[in-house]
Amino acid sequence: MTPDRICVGAIAGSFGVSGEVRLKSFCAAPEDVAAYGPLWTEDGSRSFTVKLTRASVSGGLGARLSGVATKEQADALKGTSLYADRDRLPSLPDDEFYHADLIGLAVQDTGGAVIGTVQAVHNHGAGDLLEVMGPGMKTALLLPFTQALVPTVDIKAGKIVADIPEGLE
Repeated sequence: MTPDRICVGAIAGSFGVSGEVRLKSFCAAPEDVAAYGPLWTEDGSRSFTVKLTRASVSGGLGARLSGVATKEQADALKGTSLYADRDRLPSLPDDEFYHADLIGLAVQDTGGAVIGTVQAVHNHGAGDLLEVMGPGMKTALLLPFTQALVPTVDIKAGKIVADIPEGLE
C-alpha cells in the first residue's frame, strides 16, 4: 500500500442475503468510514463507495458497497482491508498519529541506543501497543503507546524515543 492511503476498515463478512457487508471501522467515530470514500482494496485494484445501512451488526456496521449485489460477492470480500486516500482524512493534532505513520519508525531509548523498529500497532481494547523488533530479539517487545513510555515521536526524523521500564524488555 502506498503512504498516500490509510487503512480505515475491513470487511468482516456478509450480512443478510442481498449483498450487504459487515464493515469493521478503524475510525475514531466508526460511522465516519463512509465519509472517506471511495475506499480502496490494499492493492488498489478495486474501489467502493460505502453506504451505511445499519448502525450496529455483529462485527461492525451494516453497509452496502458499490458493485456488490449478492451474498456471494459480499462473502468473497471477507477479510478485505479498505483504504482511504490520506488527503480525505482529517489532519491530526500534534500528539495523535495514524498507525501507518508509526510502522517502520526506529525506536531508541532515552540514551539514544537503538532498540529496534515498529513492526505493527495493536489495540486489544486497553490502548495502543507498539510491536518493536530489533537485532538479537527473539520475540517482539510490546510497548504501551503512552506519553509516559513514549515521550517523543518524530515522524519527520523517522524515530521514536521510548523510556522503557526495567523488566519490560
